[in-house]
Amino acid sequence: MKKLPPTGTVEVAPSILSADFSSLSEHISQIESCVNILHIDVMDGHFVPNISFGPVVIKKIRPHSKLFFDTHLMISEPAKYADEFVKAGSDNITFHLEAVSDPAEVIKVIRDLGVSVGISIKPKTPVESLESVIADVDMVLLMTVEPGFGGQSFIPESVERCQQLKKMLRPDQRLEVDGGIDCDTAPKIVAAGADTLVAGSAVFAQKEPAKAVQDIQKAAAVLT
Repeated sequence: MKKLPPTGTVEVAPSILSADFSSLSEHISQIESCVNILHIDVMDGHFVPNISFGPVVIKKIRPHSKLFFDTHLMISEPAKYADEFVKAGSDNITFHLEAVSDPAEVIKVIRDLGVSVGISIKPKTPVESLESVIADVDMVLLMTVEPGFGGQSFIPESVERCQQLKKMLRPDQRLEVDGGIDCDTAPKIVAAGADTLVAGSAVFAQKEPAKAVQDIQKAAAVLT
């Protein structure tokens, strides 16, 4: 399994939720040379009000990409299905705090699969709710829109929440943000402490996805 990029860099992680599924491999290849992480949003229609795709899609695209597969499980019972996503080729599994009763046990289950672990919270979940388990994950994913749909607008209060989370993390832990990230919001959220920027429509809905990535990198004053 691949490892998350070490902290100290700002990474743009394009989300394939906004890619063209009729030519997914080709769409991913367009951004392969300018990013290190590919973000994969999995939705089950239960935890969030939408359905995306499952392990089969990941298994199909894995042979065509060397990128780090960052899989975000917006699903109920993540511990039950994590193994399938790892076998399909995921390098990181992020689950939602709100979806489980025992986050520490879910972290252990995922860790035992040999991949890195992330934990995510929705915009209305207090950041303090992560205190008991935040030391045990490799990355925290702060949702900056309500999970379930792409193309939403960035929630301004996310900047302050990001600042709070950054203070809770060690230097070796990544802080990821997802939702409404583009050239306007990237500098604000990076200044607040985020170092992993998930961008969907701001990348794959553009005519030139690679240029869109580079524009976000420049806006955030970084080159990955």
